[in-house]
Amino acid sequence: MNGEFTDPIFHASKIPSFRGSFHMSSLRRIYYDLFSKIYDFIIRLHSRDIAGSLRRFIVEKANLSEGDKALDLCTGTGSVAVELTKQVGETGFVIGLDFSRGMLEKAKEKARKSGINRLHLVQANASQLPLKKSSFHGVTCSHAFYELKGDERAKAINEVGRILIGGGKFCLMEHAKPKRLFPRLLFYVRLFFLGAKDARKFLGEEDSIFGGQFKNITKVMSPTGQSKLIYGEKGA
Repeated sequence: MNGEFTDPIFHASKIPSFRGSFHMSSLRRIYYDLFSKIYDFIIRLHSRDIAGSLRRFIVEKANLSEGDKALDLCTGTGSVAVELTKQVGETGFVIGLDFSRGMLEKAKEKARKSGINRLHLVQANASQLPLKKSSFHGVTCSHAFYELKGDERAKAINEVGRILIGGGKFCLMEHAKPKRLFPRLLFYVRLFFLGAKDARKFLGEEDSIFGGQFKNITKVMSPTGQSKLIYGEKGA
């Protein structure tokens, strides 16, 4: 990966920023920077995941080994990325990538509190990854892919396929439609502000977006019953 991501994350100035790859509006970036302050609370509310079981669930399905390289796409505040770093051990390599600086600052803080000093954070767009072809053993994305617009999702899927090695897994976790009134209201408010008009359709048909690059596509419900995980392997 050309050495771009060899420095640890603990200084904000060392979070690489690939601003030339950003397609989302400044308004949406501001929204996510502000949303980072309550992001973890909203995710717990939607998923009923008080004990953090979901991040362990998605990491388990990624089936990574010590020394592997992993990317957490749209990492948000870094909960899954921290778990991935524990999974691949000291000889592994994990990047948490997000286009929101506010989210990455929260992720940096979370990694520090967890005693993690091997996680690397990158500010870039999911639809234009600044990463080498066939360089990662696994990619995860938790409760974020539906927020991308249709064309961005298609490009992001292609990029995930590009950077995975043959047989590498892409694990995509999304919300099931909230049943309780208040979480459902918050959910639709978010969709309205995001402008992702086709998000509701995507959340019902998300396994179809994996396309021809992936095989053995599987969908399972999370331990909480409020999220679903779709995963597949990159074809050789």
